[in-house]
Amino acid sequence: MEHTRKAATGDGNEGSRAMNAAAPANGRLVSLDAESASNLIAAAADVALVLDGDGVIRDVALGSEDMLLEGCRKWIGQTWAETVTVESRAKVETLLRDATSKAERRWRQVNHHSSRGSDVPVLYSAVQVGDSGQVVAFGRDLRPNAQLQQRLVDAQQSMERDYWRLRHVETRYRLLFMSSLEAVLIVDAASMKVVEANPAAGDLLGENARKVVGRSFPEGFDADSTAAISLLMTRARAVGRSDDTRVRLSTDAREFLIAASLFTQENGAFFLVRLSPTRGDAPDSAVPRSIVKVMESVPDGFVVTDPEGRIITANRAFIDLAQATTEAQTRGESLERWLGRSGVDFSVLIGSIRQHGAVRLFSTILRGEHGATTEVEVSAVSVPHGDLPCLGFTIRDVGRRTASSVSARVAQELPRSANQLTELVGRVSLKELVRESTDLIEKLCIEAALELTRDNRASAAEMLGLSRQSLYVKLRRYGLGDLGADEPEPAA
Repeated sequence: MEHTRKAATGDGNEGSRAMNAAAPANGRLVSLDAESASNLIAAAADVALVLDGDGVIRDVALGSEDMLLEGCRKWIGQTWAETVTVESRAKVETLLRDATSKAERRWRQVNHHSSRGSDVPVLYSAVQVGDSGQVVAFGRDLRPNAQLQQRLVDAQQSMERDYWRLRHVETRYRLLFMSSLEAVLIVDAASMKVVEANPAAGDLLGENARKVVGRSFPEGFDADSTAAISLLMTRARAVGRSDDTRVRLSTDAREFLIAASLFTQENGAFFLVRLSPTRGDAPDSAVPRSIVKVMESVPDGFVVTDPEGRIITANRAFIDLAQATTEAQTRGESLERWLGRSGVDFSVLIGSIRQHGAVRLFSTILRGEHGATTEVEVSAVSVPHGDLPCLGFTIRDVGRRTASSVSARVAQELPRSANQLTELVGRVSLKELVRESTDLIEKLCIEAALELTRDNRASAAEMLGLSRQSLYVKLRRYGLGDLGADEPEPAA
Protein backbone atom coordinates (compact mmCIF):
# COMPACT_ATOMS: atom_id res chain seq x y z
CA MET A 1 0.00 0.00 0.00
CA GLU A 2 2.83 2.37 0.85
CA HIS A 3 4.53 1.60 -2.45
CA THR A 4 1.32 2.27 -4.34
CA ARG A 5 0.57 5.55 -2.66
CA LYS A 6 4.07 6.97 -3.06
CA ALA A 7 4.34 5.92 -6.69
CA ALA A 8 1.28 8.01 -7.57
CA THR A 9 2.03 11.09 -5.46
CA GLY A 10 3.04 14.35 -7.12
CA ASP A 11 3.73 17.50 -5.11
CA GLY A 12 4.31 16.12 -1.60
CA ASN A 13 3.91 19.40 0.29
CA GLU A 14 0.65 20.36 -1.39
CA GLY A 15 -0.71 16.85 -0.94
CA SER A 16 0.28 16.85 2.74
CA ARG A 17 -1.50 20.15 3.32
CA ALA A 18 -4.64 18.79 1.69
CA MET A 19 -4.51 15.65 3.77
CA ASN A 20 -4.10 17.63 7.01
CA ALA A 21 -6.92 19.94 6.01
CA ALA A 22 -9.14 16.92 5.44
CA ALA A 23 -8.84 15.94 9.11
CA PRO A 24 -11.50 17.50 11.39
CA ALA A 25 -10.14 20.36 13.47
CA ASN A 26 -12.25 19.60 16.51
CA GLY A 27 -11.62 15.81 16.69
CA ARG A 28 -8.87 13.48 17.64
CA LEU A 29 -7.72 13.17 13.97
CA VAL A 30 -6.25 16.69 14.23
CA SER A 31 -3.14 15.16 15.75
CA LEU A 32 -2.52 12.94 12.70
CA ASP A 33 0.48 13.86 10.61
CA ALA A 34 0.31 14.17 6.82
CA GLU A 35 1.62 10.65 6.26
CA SER A 36 -0.99 9.05 8.53
CA ALA A 37 -3.83 11.11 7.08
CA SER A 38 -2.72 10.15 3.56
CA ASN A 39 -2.63 6.46 4.46
CA LEU A 40 -6.08 6.74 6.07
CA ILE A 41 -7.60 8.30 2.96
CA ALA A 42 -5.89 5.79 0.65
CA ALA A 43 -7.23 2.92 2.76
CA ALA A 44 -10.75 4.36 2.78
CA ALA A 45 -10.95 4.61 -1.02
CA ASP A 46 -9.58 2.80 -4.05
CA VAL A 47 -8.45 6.16 -5.43
CA ALA A 48 -8.32 9.64 -3.85
CA LEU A 49 -7.68 12.80 -5.90
CA VAL A 50 -6.46 16.11 -4.45
CA LEU A 51 -7.60 18.97 -6.68
CA ASP A 52 -6.96 22.69 -6.52
CA GLY A 53 -9.62 25.36 -6.93
CA ASP A 54 -9.39 25.12 -10.74
CA GLY A 55 -10.06 21.37 -10.75
CA VAL A 56 -6.45 20.40 -11.55
CA ILE A 57 -5.22 17.16 -10.00
CA ARG A 58 -2.30 17.91 -7.64
CA ASP A 59 -1.94 14.59 -5.88
CA VAL A 60 -3.22 10.99 -6.19
CA ALA A 61 -3.45 8.33 -3.50
CA LEU A 62 -4.30 4.75 -4.50
CA GLY A 63 -5.67 1.89 -2.47
CA SER A 64 -5.07 -0.93 -4.99
CA GLU A 65 -2.43 -2.05 -7.45
CA ASP A 66 -5.11 -2.31 -10.18
CA MET A 67 -5.60 1.45 -10.26
CA LEU A 68 -1.84 2.02 -10.48
CA LEU A 69 -1.73 -0.15 -13.63
CA GLU A 70 -4.25 2.16 -15.28
CA GLY A 71 -1.68 4.97 -15.52
CA CYS A 72 -3.13 7.16 -12.76
CA ARG A 73 0.20 8.88 -12.19
CA LYS A 74 -0.23 10.61 -15.55
CA TRP A 75 -3.33 12.37 -14.21
CA ILE A 76 -1.24 14.70 -12.03
CA GLY A 77 -1.12 18.16 -13.59
CA GLN A 78 -4.25 17.56 -15.71
CA THR A 79 -7.74 18.80 -14.99
CA TRP A 80 -10.04 16.12 -13.65
CA ALA A 81 -12.33 16.54 -16.68
CA GLU A 82 -9.45 15.70 -19.05
CA THR A 83 -8.96 12.27 -17.47
CA VAL A 84 -12.54 11.11 -17.98
CA THR A 85 -14.66 10.22 -21.01
CA VAL A 86 -16.82 12.81 -22.76
CA GLU A 87 -20.09 11.68 -21.21
CA SER A 88 -18.58 11.86 -17.69
CA ARG A 89 -17.36 15.48 -17.86
CA ALA A 90 -20.73 16.91 -16.85
CA LYS A 91 -20.69 14.65 -13.79
CA VAL A 92 -17.22 15.91 -12.84
CA GLU A 93 -18.46 19.50 -13.01
CA THR A 94 -21.45 18.57 -10.84
CA LEU A 95 -19.18 16.88 -8.26
CA LEU A 96 -16.91 19.94 -8.05
CA ARG A 97 -19.90 22.26 -7.78
CA ASP A 98 -21.51 20.18 -5.02
CA ALA A 99 -18.21 20.02 -3.13
CA THR A 100 -18.01 23.81 -2.85
CA SER A 101 -21.66 24.22 -1.88
CA LYS A 102 -23.65 23.09 1.10
CA ALA A 103 -25.81 20.84 -1.02
CA GLU A 104 -26.16 17.17 -0.12
CA ARG A 105 -23.21 15.25 -1.52
CA ARG A 106 -24.05 12.37 -3.84
CA TRP A 107 -21.95 9.58 -5.29
CA ARG A 108 -21.66 9.62 -9.07
CA GLN A 109 -20.14 7.12 -11.50
CA VAL A 110 -17.36 8.52 -13.66
CA ASN A 111 -15.54 6.62 -16.42
CA HIS A 112 -11.78 7.19 -16.76
CA HIS A 113 -9.76 6.57 -19.92
CA SER A 114 -7.69 3.40 -19.65
CA SER A 115 -4.34 2.61 -21.21
CA ARG A 116 -5.35 -1.08 -21.38
CA GLY A 117 -8.56 -0.83 -23.39
CA SER A 118 -11.93 -0.67 -21.61
CA ASP A 119 -12.89 2.42 -19.59
CA VAL A 120 -12.44 2.30 -15.81
CA PRO A 121 -15.73 2.99 -13.94
CA VAL A 122 -15.18 4.75 -10.58
CA LEU A 123 -17.85 5.91 -8.12
CA TYR A 124 -16.82 9.35 -6.76
CA SER A 125 -17.85 11.69 -3.98
CA ALA A 126 -16.02 15.03 -3.51
CA VAL A 127 -15.57 17.25 -0.44
CA GLN A 128 -13.89 20.66 -0.05
CA VAL A 129 -11.15 20.92 2.57
CA GLY A 130 -9.81 24.07 4.17
CA ASP A 131 -10.35 27.58 2.95
CA SER A 132 -8.03 27.41 -0.05
CA GLY A 133 -10.64 25.86 -2.32
CA GLN A 134 -8.91 22.47 -2.47
CA VAL A 135 -11.14 19.46 -3.03
CA VAL A 136 -10.54 15.78 -2.21
CA ALA A 137 -12.45 13.28 -4.39
CA PHE A 138 -12.88 9.79 -2.94
CA GLY A 139 -13.42 7.02 -5.54
CA ARG A 140 -14.43 3.37 -5.43
CA ASP A 141 -13.40 1.08 -8.29
CA LEU A 142 -16.59 -0.41 -9.79
CA ARG A 143 -14.90 -3.03 -11.99
CA PRO A 144 -15.31 -5.88 -9.45
CA ASN A 145 -19.02 -5.02 -9.24
CA ALA A 146 -19.25 -4.89 -13.04
CA GLN A 147 -17.57 -8.29 -13.29
CA LEU A 148 -19.99 -9.74 -10.76
CA GLN A 149 -22.92 -8.24 -12.65
CA GLN A 150 -21.60 -9.64 -15.93
CA ARG A 151 -21.23 -13.11 -14.40
CA LEU A 152 -24.77 -12.82 -13.06
CA VAL A 153 -26.07 -11.82 -16.51
CA ASP A 154 -24.15 -14.69 -18.13
CA ALA A 155 -25.55 -17.14 -15.58
CA GLN A 156 -29.09 -15.86 -16.16
CA GLN A 157 -28.69 -16.15 -19.93
CA SER A 158 -27.31 -19.67 -19.56
CA MET A 159 -30.28 -20.63 -17.38
CA GLU A 160 -32.65 -19.11 -19.95
CA ARG A 161 -31.01 -21.11 -22.76
CA ASP A 162 -31.20 -24.31 -20.71
CA TYR A 163 -34.82 -23.59 -19.85
CA TRP A 164 -35.86 -23.08 -23.46
CA ARG A 165 -33.84 -26.11 -24.56
CA LEU A 166 -35.73 -28.22 -22.02
CA ARG A 167 -39.03 -26.69 -23.14
CA HIS A 168 -38.27 -27.61 -26.76
CA VAL A 169 -37.29 -31.15 -25.78
CA GLU A 170 -40.45 -31.50 -23.72
CA THR A 171 -42.55 -30.20 -26.63
CA ARG A 172 -40.99 -32.70 -29.04
CA TYR A 173 -41.49 -35.53 -26.53
CA ARG A 174 -45.10 -34.51 -25.94
CA LEU A 175 -45.82 -34.31 -29.67
CA LEU A 176 -44.24 -37.71 -30.30
CA PHE A 177 -46.03 -39.25 -27.33
CA MET A 178 -49.45 -37.93 -28.30
CA SER A 179 -49.18 -38.67 -32.04
CA SER A 180 -47.69 -42.17 -31.70
CA LEU A 181 -49.86 -44.95 -33.12
CA GLU A 182 -48.50 -47.31 -30.47
CA ALA A 183 -50.42 -47.41 -27.18
CA VAL A 184 -48.17 -46.23 -24.34
CA LEU A 185 -48.77 -45.83 -20.61
CA ILE A 186 -46.45 -44.23 -18.04
CA VAL A 187 -46.89 -45.92 -14.65
CA ASP A 188 -45.43 -44.75 -11.33
CA ALA A 189 -43.31 -47.65 -10.03
CA ALA A 190 -43.97 -46.72 -6.39
CA SER A 191 -47.75 -46.26 -6.41
CA MET A 192 -48.51 -48.26 -9.60
CA LYS A 193 -50.76 -45.41 -10.75
CA VAL A 194 -51.04 -44.42 -14.41
CA VAL A 195 -49.54 -40.92 -14.67
CA GLU A 196 -49.75 -40.51 -18.45
CA ALA A 197 -51.56 -42.24 -21.32
CA ASN A 198 -51.55 -41.33 -25.01
CA PRO A 199 -54.71 -41.30 -27.17
CA ALA A 200 -53.76 -44.63 -28.78
CA ALA A 201 -53.82 -46.27 -25.34
CA GLY A 202 -57.26 -44.83 -24.63
CA ASP A 203 -58.58 -46.14 -27.96
CA LEU A 204 -57.11 -49.58 -27.31
CA LEU A 205 -58.62 -49.78 -23.83
CA GLY A 206 -61.95 -48.40 -25.03
CA GLU A 207 -61.89 -45.23 -22.94
CA ASN A 208 -60.76 -41.63 -23.10
CA ALA A 209 -57.04 -41.30 -22.30
CA ARG A 210 -57.81 -38.74 -19.56
CA LYS A 211 -59.96 -41.28 -17.72
CA VAL A 212 -57.12 -43.82 -17.78
CA VAL A 213 -54.77 -41.40 -15.97
CA GLY A 214 -54.91 -41.88 -12.19
CA ARG A 215 -56.07 -45.49 -12.30
CA SER A 216 -54.24 -48.29 -10.57
CA PHE A 217 -52.34 -50.58 -12.89
CA PRO A 218 -53.21 -53.29 -13.77
CA GLU A 219 -56.95 -52.65 -13.71
CA GLY A 220 -59.63 -54.06 -16.02
CA PHE A 221 -57.77 -57.30 -16.86
CA ASP A 222 -58.88 -60.81 -15.91
CA ALA A 223 -57.32 -62.68 -12.99
CA ASP A 224 -54.73 -64.61 -15.02
CA SER A 225 -53.68 -61.47 -16.90
CA THR A 226 -53.40 -59.47 -13.67
CA ALA A 227 -51.05 -62.12 -12.24
CA ALA A 228 -49.05 -62.17 -15.49
CA ILE A 229 -48.73 -58.37 -15.49
CA SER A 230 -47.56 -58.38 -11.86
CA LEU A 231 -44.88 -60.92 -12.77
CA LEU A 232 -43.94 -58.84 -15.84
CA MET A 233 -43.54 -55.70 -13.70
CA THR A 234 -41.41 -57.58 -11.19
CA ARG A 235 -39.13 -58.77 -13.99
CA ALA A 236 -38.90 -55.26 -15.46
CA ARG A 237 -38.08 -53.83 -12.02
CA ALA A 238 -35.26 -56.36 -11.63
CA VAL A 239 -33.62 -56.29 -15.08
CA GLY A 240 -34.93 -53.05 -16.58
CA ARG A 241 -37.24 -54.50 -19.23
CA SER A 242 -39.52 -57.46 -19.95
CA ASP A 243 -40.58 -59.57 -22.91
CA ASP A 244 -44.01 -59.36 -24.53
CA THR A 245 -46.78 -61.04 -22.53
CA ARG A 246 -50.28 -61.88 -23.76
CA VAL A 247 -53.06 -60.44 -21.55
CA ARG A 248 -56.85 -60.22 -21.78
CA LEU A 249 -59.42 -57.62 -20.72
CA SER A 250 -62.08 -58.78 -18.29
CA THR A 251 -64.91 -56.88 -20.03
CA ASP A 252 -64.81 -57.99 -23.68
CA ALA A 253 -62.05 -60.63 -23.62
CA ARG A 254 -59.92 -58.67 -26.09
CA GLU A 255 -56.26 -59.68 -26.07
CA PHE A 256 -53.13 -57.54 -26.10
CA LEU A 257 -49.40 -57.99 -26.07
CA ILE A 258 -47.88 -55.98 -23.23
CA ALA A 259 -44.23 -55.12 -22.50
CA ALA A 260 -42.65 -52.83 -19.90
CA SER A 261 -39.38 -50.96 -19.44
CA LEU A 262 -38.11 -49.21 -16.30
CA PHE A 263 -36.67 -45.68 -16.33
CA THR A 264 -35.88 -43.05 -13.70
CA GLN A 265 -36.80 -39.38 -13.63
CA GLU A 266 -36.36 -36.77 -10.87
CA ASN A 267 -35.36 -39.37 -8.27
CA GLY A 268 -38.42 -41.45 -9.11
CA ALA A 269 -38.87 -44.72 -11.03
CA PHE A 270 -41.50 -45.22 -13.74
CA PHE A 271 -42.60 -47.99 -16.07
CA LEU A 272 -43.01 -47.39 -19.80
CA VAL A 273 -45.78 -49.85 -20.72
CA ARG A 274 -46.46 -50.64 -24.39
CA LEU A 275 -49.70 -52.27 -25.52
CA SER A 276 -50.29 -53.76 -28.97
CA PRO A 277 -53.41 -55.50 -30.24
CA THR A 278 -53.35 -59.13 -31.28
CA ARG A 279 -55.76 -61.71 -32.62
CA GLY A 280 -57.79 -63.81 -30.22
CA ASP A 281 -56.73 -67.25 -29.14
CA ALA A 282 -59.44 -69.02 -31.21
CA PRO A 283 -58.45 -72.40 -32.74
CA ASP A 284 -57.95 -70.89 -36.22
CA SER A 285 -55.41 -68.37 -34.85
CA ALA A 286 -52.88 -71.08 -34.06
CA VAL A 287 -51.68 -71.21 -37.67
CA PRO A 288 -50.97 -67.41 -37.95
CA ARG A 289 -49.10 -67.54 -34.64
CA SER A 290 -47.03 -70.45 -35.93
CA ILE A 291 -46.23 -68.54 -39.12
CA VAL A 292 -45.07 -65.55 -37.09
CA LYS A 293 -42.87 -67.81 -34.97
CA VAL A 294 -41.38 -69.45 -38.07
CA MET A 295 -40.61 -66.10 -39.74
CA GLU A 296 -38.93 -64.94 -36.54
CA SER A 297 -36.71 -68.05 -36.54
CA VAL A 298 -35.73 -68.37 -40.22
CA PRO A 299 -32.01 -67.88 -40.95
CA ASP A 300 -32.73 -65.29 -43.69
CA GLY A 301 -33.58 -61.73 -42.81
CA PHE A 302 -37.29 -60.89 -42.86
CA VAL A 303 -38.60 -57.33 -42.62
CA VAL A 304 -42.09 -55.84 -42.78
CA THR A 305 -42.31 -52.14 -43.67
CA ASP A 306 -45.01 -49.61 -44.41
CA PRO A 307 -45.57 -48.63 -48.11
CA GLU A 308 -42.86 -45.94 -47.75
CA GLY A 309 -40.24 -48.41 -46.55
CA ARG A 310 -40.23 -47.66 -42.80
CA ILE A 311 -39.68 -50.76 -40.70
CA ILE A 312 -42.65 -52.10 -38.73
CA THR A 313 -41.04 -55.34 -37.55
CA ALA A 314 -37.89 -57.34 -38.29
CA ASN A 315 -36.66 -60.80 -37.30
CA ARG A 316 -33.47 -61.71 -35.48
CA ALA A 317 -31.56 -62.59 -38.68
CA PHE A 318 -32.03 -59.09 -40.12
CA ILE A 319 -31.05 -57.48 -36.80
CA ASP A 320 -27.80 -59.50 -36.88
CA LEU A 321 -27.09 -58.52 -40.50
CA ALA A 322 -27.72 -54.85 -39.70
CA GLN A 323 -25.46 -55.13 -36.60
CA ALA A 324 -28.25 -53.68 -34.48
CA THR A 325 -28.89 -54.60 -30.85
CA THR A 326 -32.67 -54.94 -30.61
CA GLU A 327 -35.70 -54.78 -32.88
CA ALA A 328 -36.70 -51.52 -31.20
CA GLN A 329 -33.54 -49.93 -32.60
CA THR A 330 -34.73 -50.61 -36.17
CA ARG A 331 -38.46 -50.00 -35.72
CA GLY A 332 -39.62 -46.80 -37.42
CA GLU A 333 -36.37 -46.37 -39.38
CA SER A 334 -36.25 -46.48 -43.18
CA LEU A 335 -34.96 -49.77 -44.59
CA GLU A 336 -32.81 -47.63 -46.91
CA ARG A 337 -30.60 -46.89 -43.90
CA TRP A 338 -29.18 -50.41 -44.22
CA LEU A 339 -30.21 -51.74 -47.65
CA GLY A 340 -28.76 -50.68 -51.01
CA ARG A 341 -25.47 -49.45 -52.40
CA SER A 342 -26.94 -45.96 -52.65
CA GLY A 343 -30.29 -44.22 -52.81
CA VAL A 344 -30.65 -45.51 -56.37
CA ASP A 345 -30.84 -49.18 -55.35
CA PHE A 346 -33.61 -48.73 -52.81
CA SER A 347 -35.62 -46.41 -55.07
CA VAL A 348 -35.41 -48.94 -57.91
CA LEU A 349 -36.47 -51.74 -55.55
CA ILE A 350 -39.48 -49.84 -54.15
CA GLY A 351 -40.50 -48.71 -57.64
CA SER A 352 -40.41 -52.29 -58.94
CA ILE A 353 -42.51 -53.53 -56.01
CA ARG A 354 -45.15 -50.84 -56.60
CA GLN A 355 -45.22 -51.50 -60.33
CA HIS A 356 -45.19 -55.33 -60.38
CA GLY A 357 -46.34 -56.22 -56.86
CA ALA A 358 -43.32 -58.47 -56.26
CA VAL A 359 -39.57 -58.60 -56.89
CA ARG A 360 -37.38 -61.72 -56.92
CA LEU A 361 -33.62 -62.10 -56.40
CA PHE A 362 -32.71 -58.40 -56.48
CA SER A 363 -28.92 -58.18 -55.92
CA THR A 364 -27.61 -55.41 -53.67
CA ILE A 365 -25.67 -54.96 -50.41
CA LEU A 366 -26.67 -54.54 -46.77
CA ARG A 367 -24.66 -52.09 -44.66
CA GLY A 368 -24.21 -52.80 -40.95
CA GLU A 369 -24.25 -50.21 -38.18
CA HIS A 370 -20.50 -50.73 -37.63
CA GLY A 371 -19.47 -50.46 -41.28
CA ALA A 372 -19.65 -54.11 -42.42
CA THR A 373 -21.17 -54.73 -45.88
CA THR A 374 -22.80 -57.97 -47.03
CA GLU A 375 -23.80 -59.05 -50.53
CA VAL A 376 -27.50 -59.95 -50.36
CA GLU A 377 -30.39 -61.01 -52.58
CA VAL A 378 -33.78 -59.46 -51.87
CA SER A 379 -37.20 -60.83 -52.66
CA ALA A 380 -40.13 -58.60 -51.79
CA VAL A 381 -43.90 -58.47 -52.05
CA SER A 382 -46.52 -55.76 -51.62
CA VAL A 383 -49.66 -56.32 -49.52
CA PRO A 384 -51.75 -53.24 -50.37
CA HIS A 385 -55.05 -54.58 -49.05
CA GLY A 386 -55.71 -55.42 -45.44
CA ASP A 387 -55.86 -53.81 -42.04
CA LEU A 388 -52.34 -52.45 -42.49
CA PRO A 389 -50.91 -52.04 -46.04
CA CYS A 390 -47.31 -53.15 -45.94
CA LEU A 391 -44.30 -54.50 -47.82
CA GLY A 392 -42.51 -57.74 -46.96
CA PHE A 393 -38.81 -58.34 -47.64
CA THR A 394 -36.72 -61.49 -47.39
CA ILE A 395 -33.00 -60.75 -47.37
CA ARG A 396 -30.51 -63.57 -48.00
CA ASP A 397 -26.76 -63.36 -47.45
CA VAL A 398 -25.11 -64.47 -50.74
CA GLY A 399 -21.64 -63.07 -50.06
CA ARG A 400 -19.84 -66.41 -50.30
CA ARG A 401 -21.80 -67.53 -53.35
CA THR A 402 -21.20 -64.22 -55.18
CA ALA A 403 -17.49 -64.26 -54.38
CA SER A 404 -17.06 -67.84 -55.58
CA SER A 405 -19.06 -67.27 -58.82
CA VAL A 406 -17.15 -64.10 -59.69
CA SER A 407 -13.82 -65.80 -58.95
CA ALA A 408 -14.78 -68.78 -61.12
CA ARG A 409 -15.79 -66.51 -63.96
CA VAL A 410 -12.57 -64.50 -63.81
CA ALA A 411 -10.53 -67.70 -63.58
CA GLN A 412 -12.37 -69.08 -66.59
CA GLU A 413 -12.20 -66.06 -68.89
CA LEU A 414 -9.10 -64.11 -67.94
CA PRO A 415 -6.44 -66.81 -68.56
CA ARG A 416 -7.91 -67.54 -72.00
CA SER A 417 -7.81 -63.86 -72.92
CA ALA A 418 -4.37 -63.44 -71.38
CA ASN A 419 -3.01 -66.32 -73.49
CA GLN A 420 -4.42 -64.67 -76.59
CA LEU A 421 -2.74 -61.42 -75.62
CA THR A 422 0.66 -63.03 -75.00
CA GLU A 423 0.57 -64.53 -78.49
CA LEU A 424 0.63 -60.96 -79.83
CA VAL A 425 3.93 -60.12 -78.11
CA GLY A 426 6.48 -59.26 -80.76
CA ARG A 427 3.84 -58.56 -83.38
CA VAL A 428 2.24 -55.46 -81.86
CA SER A 429 3.58 -52.72 -79.61
CA LEU A 430 3.34 -52.79 -75.79
CA LYS A 431 1.09 -49.74 -75.88
CA GLU A 432 -1.49 -51.61 -77.96
CA LEU A 433 -1.24 -54.66 -75.67
CA VAL A 434 -1.91 -52.53 -72.58
CA ARG A 435 -4.88 -50.83 -74.27
CA GLU A 436 -6.30 -54.24 -75.22
CA SER A 437 -5.88 -55.50 -71.64
CA THR A 438 -7.56 -52.38 -70.23
CA ASP A 439 -10.52 -52.79 -72.58
CA LEU A 440 -10.86 -56.45 -71.56
CA ILE A 441 -10.91 -55.65 -67.83
CA GLU A 442 -13.33 -52.74 -68.36
CA LYS A 443 -15.71 -55.00 -70.29
CA LEU A 444 -15.58 -57.70 -67.60
CA CYS A 445 -16.34 -55.13 -64.85
CA ILE A 446 -19.33 -53.72 -66.75
CA GLU A 447 -20.69 -57.22 -67.37
CA ALA A 448 -20.30 -58.08 -63.67
CA ALA A 449 -22.09 -54.87 -62.62
CA LEU A 450 -24.98 -55.55 -65.01
CA GLU A 451 -25.28 -59.08 -63.71
CA LEU A 452 -25.28 -58.00 -60.05
CA THR A 453 -27.95 -55.37 -60.68
CA ARG A 454 -30.05 -57.63 -62.93
CA ASP A 455 -29.41 -55.34 -65.91
CA ASN A 456 -30.47 -52.22 -64.00
CA ARG A 457 -28.23 -49.70 -65.73
CA ALA A 458 -28.84 -46.84 -63.30
CA SER A 459 -27.65 -49.01 -60.40
CA ALA A 460 -24.77 -50.40 -62.49
CA ALA A 461 -23.57 -46.89 -63.32
CA GLU A 462 -23.76 -45.93 -59.63
CA MET A 463 -21.83 -49.09 -58.67
CA LEU A 464 -19.07 -48.40 -61.24
CA GLY A 465 -18.84 -44.69 -60.38
CA LEU A 466 -19.92 -43.64 -63.88
CA SER A 467 -22.62 -41.35 -65.16
CA ARG A 468 -25.44 -43.06 -67.05
CA GLN A 469 -24.33 -41.38 -70.28
CA SER A 470 -20.76 -42.70 -69.88
CA LEU A 471 -22.09 -46.19 -69.20
CA TYR A 472 -24.21 -46.14 -72.40
CA VAL A 473 -21.15 -45.04 -74.39
CA LYS A 474 -19.20 -48.03 -73.09
CA LEU A 475 -22.14 -50.41 -73.67
CA ARG A 476 -22.24 -49.34 -77.33
CA ARG A 477 -18.48 -49.65 -77.57
CA TYR A 478 -18.40 -53.23 -76.35
CA GLY A 479 -21.74 -54.27 -77.83
CA LEU A 480 -23.26 -55.15 -74.44
CA GLY A 481 -27.01 -55.20 -73.81
CA ASP A 482 -29.87 -54.22 -76.03
CA LEU A 483 -29.93 -50.44 -76.32
CA GLY A 484 -33.31 -49.11 -77.44
CA ALA A 485 -34.00 -46.01 -79.41
CA ASP A 486 -34.98 -44.17 -76.23
CA GLU A 487 -31.57 -44.61 -74.63
CA PRO A 488 -29.55 -41.37 -74.36
CA GLU A 489 -27.04 -40.64 -77.08
CA PRO A 490 -23.40 -39.90 -76.15
CA ALA A 491 -22.38 -36.28 -76.04
CA ALA A 492 -20.82 -34.92 -79.19
